[in-house]
Amino acid sequence: MGVISIILLVLFVIASLLLVFLVAIQTEGGTGLGGVFGGGSDSTFGSQSNKVLTKITAILGGSFLVIALLLAVVNKTPSTDSLTDSITTEQVQTTTEWWNDSNAD
Repeated sequence: MGVISIILLVLFVIASLLLVFLVAIQTEGGTGLGGVFGGGSDSTFGSQSNKVLTKITAILGGSFLVIALLLAVVNKTPSTDSLTDSITTEQVQTTTEWWNDSNAD
């Protein structure tokens, strides 16, 4: 499972970086970082950029969540102990309270 874990981790990093980049270039009323690539225009990838960027962001967000869950399942450590084996029994030490000390007569 080591190869699958590495492949999923690389995909996870790529998806997270692309997601951060796409969220950064999207405009929400203001120019944001979208104006850096398109100059003074309101759209980076043409007139339909809001629809395209929204769809790509949704797909990347979904893939980010799916890959994160797959990484968690693949990298889960197998539990060999049962719950009762992991509980340690504590020894109860009897202490004498100073007010109930029978030797203090």
